[in-house]
Amino acid sequence: MKLVMAIIKPFKLDEVRDALTSLGVHGLTVTEVKGYGRQKGHTEIYRGAEYAVSFLPKLKIEVAVAAGMVDAVVETITTAAKTGQIGDGKIFVTPIEHAIRIRTGESDNDAL
Repeated sequence: MKLVMAIIKPFKLDEVRDALTSLGVHGLTVTEVKGYGRQKGHTEIYRGAEYAVSFLPKLKIEVAVAAGMVDAVVETITTAAKTGQIGDGKIFVTPIEHAIRIRTGESDNDAL
């Protein structure tokens, strides 16, 4: 089992969710986050004053999948979230040691 974490632009969420659903992924967690990478923020004007926005709004998507699905999930997220512009995001894949479904007590792949 693997945990796929993707940091994406907020307006790409529906496209990524639809693409993952069509792939057979039926559950994901979405968190609103802020951060920066090479993009390093930008400047905005508010009430006539210019100020720097260092941390940009992003979404973090977390999907737990069987190890055999990782490549397909990563490719699907990459395709759906890509705009070709700086700040498209990153994808991280980490191992899951153990998973348990609270309601039924199912574990590992059965819990996914």
